[in-house]
Amino acid sequence: MRQAALPRPAALRRVRGDPDRECRWSGQLNEASLFQRIGGGDTIDRLVDGFYDRMERIEEARTIRAMHREDLEPSRSILKRYLTEWLGGPQAYSSERGHPRMRMRHMHVPIDSAARDAWLLCMRGALDETVSGEAERAAIYEAMAKLADWMRNTDDSPA
Repeated sequence: MRQAALPRPAALRRVRGDPDRECRWSGQLNEASLFQRIGGGDTIDRLVDGFYDRMERIEEARTIRAMHREDLEPSRSILKRYLTEWLGGPQAYSSERGHPRMRMRHMHVPIDSAARDAWLLCMRGALDETVSGEAERAAIYEAMAKLADWMRNTDDSPA
């Protein structure tokens, strides 16, 4: 005798557009996104502000600061929306700007290993300052390091 399939529990159904109820298909009930686990939009705001504040004041970031416009507010706003979505929060970036196409959007500036390292230095400091959970901080940094390395568009290997 064949048994009827049981319906999937409501807690495992993905609820789009509602970050408070969004679940991943991991098999765990109510698994929160990184966005939720780090504290949501307030933490993203502090993270991005800390990142750009470092870019403005530390000597090692001088070259990447020069790649930006004088007014950093538009860049801050874009990065806040991007990270919100990238970490599992509301679709604040793609609903306005479409697919991120991060590498294409940055091809107008030369990004070499030194630029990558300066960017990561600023981001590491901002993460250490704003994300209290060690596991979350490590997961975000690891993913950002891969993305930053992929963004390189200038060959800077020794001849």
